[in-house]
Amino acid sequence: MADNKNKTGKKISRRDVIKGLATTPILGVFAFNYWKEKASRKIKHKVVNINLGLDDKPLEKKRTVKAGSEKLVRIGIVGVGNRGTALLKAAGFTDPEWWRVHGKTSSYRNNELLNVEIAAVCDVFDLHAEKGLKIASQGIQPNGEAANNKVKRYKRYQDLLNDKTIDAVIVATPDFHHAHITIDAIKAGKHVYCEKTMVMNEKELNEVYKTVKNSGLVFQLGHQLSKSASYKKAREIIQKNILGKVTLVEVTTNRNTMHGAWYRHLDANGNPKPGSLETIDWEQWLGNTPKVPFSIDRYYGWARYFSYDTGLAGQLLSHEVDGLNQIMGFGIPKSVVSSGGIYFYDPKTRDMPDTFQVVLEYPDRDFTMLYSASLANSRSRGRVFMGHDASMEVGSSLKLFADRNSTQYKDKIKNGIISTTKPFYTFPKQAMDIDGITSATEKYYAERGLIDTKIAGKNVDITHLHMKEWIDVIRNGGTTGCNIDLAFEDTVAVLMAHKSYVEKRRVEWDPIKRKII
Repeated sequence: MADNKNKTGKKISRRDVIKGLATTPILGVFAFNYWKEKASRKIKHKVVNINLGLDDKPLEKKRTVKAGSEKLVRIGIVGVGNRGTALLKAAGFTDPEWWRVHGKTSSYRNNELLNVEIAAVCDVFDLHAEKGLKIASQGIQPNGEAANNKVKRYKRYQDLLNDKTIDAVIVATPDFHHAHITIDAIKAGKHVYCEKTMVMNEKELNEVYKTVKNSGLVFQLGHQLSKSASYKKAREIIQKNILGKVTLVEVTTNRNTMHGAWYRHLDANGNPKPGSLETIDWEQWLGNTPKVPFSIDRYYGWARYFSYDTGLAGQLLSHEVDGLNQIMGFGIPKSVVSSGGIYFYDPKTRDMPDTFQVVLEYPDRDFTMLYSASLANSRSRGRVFMGHDASMEVGSSLKLFADRNSTQYKDKIKNGIISTTKPFYTFPKQAMDIDGITSATEKYYAERGLIDTKIAGKNVDITHLHMKEWIDVIRNGGTTGCNIDLAFEDTVAVLMAHKSYVEKRRVEWDPIKRKII
């Protein structure tokens, strides 16, 4: 029966199976009910989808230009730590050792060749620079072939920017260097891909915005959520009013590890990671921040200190503000109130709170965003958009749940077409294999939709898609998914949340003076 044929060679249909099983007293009853319930669910699913104007089609893979016809883009990268290495991978170059272990099973193989060359690397840490040189010159590409490039190493980013052969720059340094490197790169005539968070304060924000806006060059902020299939579908759902009037979104991010709380100076065995005054240019790393003695803890855990970062606002909330704008396009909140504190870790080792709450108000949209984070508990609480008729959970996948008091779905709920206890729509049907991810940090990001998405049935890294978009726009014109205007809106909300926490007060945005008050 494995080949669905009887002894005469005739194919056996599902109806024949059900009829046959139905003649077996107990087994037949269970089998018949199983098939009946399965068929009923399938019919209901189709009825709901057709009625709502939705489909289950995954994103299709599209090329903007003919393969092999693209002009070579020569890129320089400033900062080759963990995120810089990830961005090199997104551009199509990964460490040969990583490939040896993970290459055969990784979704990296699904990335496109972008016809780019990493022409130069810059890092204040010799070890990171050497790693970047190896990846850029000999790294394995998605097709399994090794690169064969001549790559320069610069110790000062200014020297890299003076290289006339470089077309574009990736900025992957700690956050407090982003603004001035971006401004200098644009002034040097380079296109810029800048990791979030873009700036540390309003003065930097206005300077970056003015410089990029007047340049005619292509800018992309490293918020890759716009490339997630679930976020694209969520935007469609909002536009079709499937949730009814949405007045509240609740977003939460929980982590409960030392690494997740940015204590990152120790390796897996508890020993200090490499780095010393002999191998790290500490003065250049500090830049314009207060002069302090060299600290390997501070070097790897810089995000914990407000001299170098905007804390949880810039590190985690920024993703959620970008996600909200990608889905609902609400822009800058009218007011923000933040609270929280250092309740779990030693206050002497950080400025960043480990418990953080933010309320962002959009009164002209009749809408509130609630954000809550804990670095002392790993319970997954998700991201939920709440409408009068339904709620929407968005992460690596998307689920819709009807509200039991819905007006729009009242009859369907009453007739049993829609259940209020199960999702009446799920996208995509074939979810990401998150259970196969071993790293706690990677699993956290995967669950939130920050790593892979489904395209043509295959997992594809959304950072690669974000990088590809930047390269495509450099070549062909157009607009990036997180251009300087969207980046400005996201960053204002982040700075408002940070300012409210630090100054312990409610803050507002003045759209005329373009400043936080």
